[in-house]
Amino acid sequence: MEVGEYKCSFPPPTSVSPAPISTFMRWSKRIFLVVLLGLAGSTLPLEVKARTLIVGPGEPFTSVQEALTYATAGDTIRVKSGIYKGNLILDKQVVLEGIDNPILQGDGRGSVITVNADGCVVRGFIIEHSGNMLVDEDSGILLKSNGNRIEENKLRDVLFGIYFFSSNDNIVRGNVIQGRDFLEPGERGSGIHIWNATNNIIVGNTIKQARDGMYLQNAYKSILRGNRVSDLRYGLHYMFSDDNKFEENLFYNNVAGAAIMYSRRIEFRRNIFIHNRGFSSFGLLFQDSDDCLAEENLIMDNAVGIFMEALRNSLFRHNLIAANDTAIQIFTSASGNVFQRNNFVDNLSPIQVIGKNTTTQWSHGGVGNYWSDYDGYDLDADGIGDIPFKIQNIFQYLEGNHPRLRLYLFSPASQALALAEKTFPVIEGSREFDFYPLMKPVVWSIQMPELDGGLSRGRFETCPYFSLILPFVMLGISITLIAKGKKR
Repeated sequence: MEVGEYKCSFPPPTSVSPAPISTFMRWSKRIFLVVLLGLAGSTLPLEVKARTLIVGPGEPFTSVQEALTYATAGDTIRVKSGIYKGNLILDKQVVLEGIDNPILQGDGRGSVITVNADGCVVRGFIIEHSGNMLVDEDSGILLKSNGNRIEENKLRDVLFGIYFFSSNDNIVRGNVIQGRDFLEPGERGSGIHIWNATNNIIVGNTIKQARDGMYLQNAYKSILRGNRVSDLRYGLHYMFSDDNKFEENLFYNNVAGAAIMYSRRIEFRRNIFIHNRGFSSFGLLFQDSDDCLAEENLIMDNAVGIFMEALRNSLFRHNLIAANDTAIQIFTSASGNVFQRNNFVDNLSPIQVIGKNTTTQWSHGGVGNYWSDYDGYDLDADGIGDIPFKIQNIFQYLEGNHPRLRLYLFSPASQALALAEKTFPVIEGSREFDFYPLMKPVVWSIQMPELDGGLSRGRFETCPYFSLILPFVMLGISITLIAKGKKR
C-alpha cells in the first residue's frame, strides 16, 4: 500500500443499492417535517375577531356584568343610557364605553370598577357610590394593571376618585371627579391617587372637594397637564416621588395649591396658583426637596406665595408672584436656590426669613428680579438698577421671627422704623439682597383660565403696566369667587 492510499479492509455491501437509500431518506425528511408542522400548528391560537356587545333595555345584554362574563379579550362593550347597579371587575382586556352617560352605581362597598387586566378602556360613564374604607382603597375606579385609558367619565359620591395601585403607563384624561363634601377633609380620599407607579399621564381632569386633588407617593416619571383643582386641601401633593412634571394646571381656593415633599427633580411650568387662602395656606409649599425647576408660573392672591423649608439647589425663573400677603416665606434650612428674572408685584411683604439669613441667590449671572417697590435708579440705562435692592426692611425682618408684629404692618410705627433703618443703618437686619434688580418686569405670557369653566383663549401677559391693571384683575377674581359661593 502506497503512502496516502486508503484501503478498505472489507468489501462494500452489494445487497442494497444507493438509489433506494437516498429515496428513503428524502421521504423520511418530508414525513418528519409534515408531522413537525402539524404539531406546531396545533399550538398556534386561532384568530378571533373582536366583537361589539350592546348593553341596554331591549338589547342582547341587559346588564354590564352579563356582557363582561360573555366577552373575550379585545371585545368592546357599549352601554346605553340607564342605571346599572353593582361593582364590576375587568379581568380581561375590553373597551367599556358609555353612550349618553349611563350610570354605573356601586353597591356601597369596595370599588365600583376594579381593572385587573392590562390595556382596558373605560370611557363615558357616570360612576358613583363606592365604599367608604380608606385602608381598602375604595374608589370609583381602582387600577391594578398597566396600559389602561380612563377617559371622559364623571365620578361622584366616591371615596377615592381614581386609584393607581402599582399601576403603570396609564392615561387618565378629561374626567370630572367630585369628592364627598359631607365628610371632613381628613376622612375623604384623593381625587387621583397614585401609589408605587411610573409613567402615568394625567391630562385635562377637573377635581374638587376631595382631600388632595392629585396625590403621588413613590410615583415616578409622571406628567400632569391641564388639570383644574379646587376646594380641597392640597391641589397637588408629591411624597417621595422623583422626576415628575406638571404643567398648565390651575389650582385655586385650596389650603395649598401644591405641596412638594421629600421629592427630587420636579419640574413645573405655566401653572396658576391663585386664591389659596386660610390658616397656614400657601400657593406653593416645599419641604425637604432638591433640584426643582419652577418656570413661567403665576402665583397670585395667596396667604403665602411660596413656602420653602429645606428646599435645596432649585431654580425659579420667569414666574409672576403678585398680590400675596407674603411673597416668599423661607427657612434658613433652604439652601443653594436661585431666583432670576421673576416679577414680584404688589405683595404686602416680599419675604419672611425664619432664622437669620439664607444662602438663596436673588440674582445670577448679573441679572436679578423685578420688584415693584424698588425705588432705585438706572443711570447707565442697561435695565438693571445701579444700587442693590434690600428685600426686607427692618420691620419685615423682625416680623419674620415674631409673627404677631404683622398687626402693625403699614402702621406709622412700622413705616418710621423702616425709614430710620434706611437713613441710619445702625441696626443689623436682613441680609437678603438682589444685587442686580431689574427696572422693568420680565415679559412672558400665559393662558388665563376662567375659574368656572375651561381655559379662555385670551392670554395673560406681564407688562410694565401690570401694577395698574392688577386691582381690576383682583376685582374680577373676587366677583367670580363670590358668585361661585352663592351657587353652592
